[in-house]
Amino acid sequence: MLYACLGGLIVGGGHLETALGNWPMAIAMALGSYIAGSTPMGGGTIGFPVLVLVFGESAAIGRDFSFAIQAIGMTSASVYILSRRLPVAWNVVIPAMIGSAIGTPIGVVFLAPQVDDLFVKLLFAVTWAGFGIAQFRLMRDLLEPEPLDHPHPGFDRFIGLLVGFGGGLFIASITGVGVDMLLFVVLVLLVRVDARCGITSSVILMTFTSIVGLATNALAFGIPKEVWSNWYAAAPVVAIGAPLGALAASVIPRGITLGIVSILCVVQFVAFCAAERISGWPLAASLIALAMITGGFSLINHWGDRRIRRIQGDRPSG
Repeated sequence: MLYACLGGLIVGGGHLETALGNWPMAIAMALGSYIAGSTPMGGGTIGFPVLVLVFGESAAIGRDFSFAIQAIGMTSASVYILSRRLPVAWNVVIPAMIGSAIGTPIGVVFLAPQVDDLFVKLLFAVTWAGFGIAQFRLMRDLLEPEPLDHPHPGFDRFIGLLVGFGGGLFIASITGVGVDMLLFVVLVLLVRVDARCGITSSVILMTFTSIVGLATNALAFGIPKEVWSNWYAAAPVVAIGAPLGALAASVIPRGITLGIVSILCVVQFVAFCAAERISGWPLAASLIALAMITGGFSLINHWGDRRIRRIQGDRPSG
């Protein structure tokens, strides 16, 4: 059904030549869609740097493309997740969706247009490099979190709302990705759910955020033709690639996939600094921000450990 709609749109709309002409993006998004379905990262993790660093597009184009391509690929992955009844932390995801529904449009309309293009690129590069480094450092805790025996629904709802609002406002609205990564870290390290549940939950949230971001951009500013020309090429690929990634996430050891993605996160930061010739104070500020993000993830893990110790201390003896 989805492919029939895409075929009608691309072929029937006279966009087949455009889609074929942008075949490099289709190849790039084959990897991006796999990452979107199998990790806590949207397909924009690949689409954004490819468009910006390889094809020389603006950061705004990279962001809009991330929203547009994830609205297809991650929706497809979400359908697979829901149809297979894979575990989703709905007690956190639903409040996060509410928060994103508020924060993302505000950020898209009022914040993103005021942000300098270079800053957007730096935000993307530093955020994902920080996540990659944190994954290496906290791999064991991410793969095998010590679960909480006594959940706290009120706390879970609050943290979900905070992640959705803050991640949508300050990260996703500017870069097109990121709120999923933030939710995954909080779910696994603080709320202490299984990593597979963290991945499926992050896919659901990023699907919703991408649709909200795309719709807001379309209504407020319109979507540039450069976004659609690449979307025509990549959409048929991600429509099947993201569900395959979700399937692979339930089969392939998570450590392998997360390790590869961590390396890609760090490599894109180095490539960006080299391509943009970042040096001096911008480089120093980026490294400081990188250290702060990595430290922030470690702090979240520390808070999770303290929650477990406190709950275990409150248990009645005997």
